Amino acid sequence: MPAHFGPRPFSPKSSGWYRDVTSMTVAFVTEREALAAYLPAPYRVADIPVVTITYACNRQVDWLAGHGYNLVAVNAAAVFEGEDETLEGNFTLIMWEDLADPILTGREMQGIPKVYADITEHSVIDGHWHTSAGHFGHKFLDVNITNLREPTPEEVVGNARARKGKDNPMAWRYMPAVGGFGQALNDATTYPSENVIDEAWVGEGSAAWQHLTWEQNPTQFHIVNALADLPVLSWLPATVARGSTNLVVLDRLPRRIS
Repeated sequence: MPAHFGPRPFSPKSSGWYRDVTSMTVAFVTEREALAAYLPAPYRVADIPVVTITYACNRQVDWLAGHGYNLVAVNAAAVFEGEDETLEGNFTLIMWEDLADPILTGREMQGIPKVYADITEHSVIDGHWHTSAGHFGHKFLDVNITNLREPTPEEVVGNARARKGKDNPMAWRYMPAVGGFGQALNDATTYPSENVIDEAWVGEGSAAWQHLTWEQNPTQFHIVNALADLPVLSWLPATVARGSTNLVVLDRLPRRIS
């Protein structure tokens, strides 16, 4: 939208490639019942209830004519059990971005629950990686990673095995009808991508949430507080990576699942 101006003009220079991506990922094990409260049917929590928080600094984005943006995504390890298929992967609880264009396209075309936040570009001081996110002038998240090292060959193989058959980013596209009453769309979606990792390191990471009030963040405080209240049973190894990402994989286009 607005559709009355016609579709967005296509440029031969445009593609789904994000040419320069730097990411920070921290993850923790939480209580199954607490996480299950935020997974709509037919999703369920995976065997190990893991929450992953990923920051990505996206630069040289082809479809944005080389411009970029930052994002913070919170995902839950989940299983989709539909009538025709079963998929294991990560269910996006929320994705914050600091640019309207990918928010609109991601929400409408891919069904990803995206909202706006101010996201600081990562800093690196004496090996300490840090980023943060906030809205309406109130910070709600800090992400920190320290003690980075190169992964061992065993860790690389183990990670590849753990991801095999589980590379299915999933979401729930729910849009109310005009006026806010009833529903216009109610879809389970998946949006595969292609990732190329040039460099990667493993370290120790954590995330710190700030509880907010309605006055501080009237449109998102309930989301932030819900995530802040998820119990952290243990932190898993954190990662920092540099590489590129393709969000338009022609043989695996984003689709509705059933």
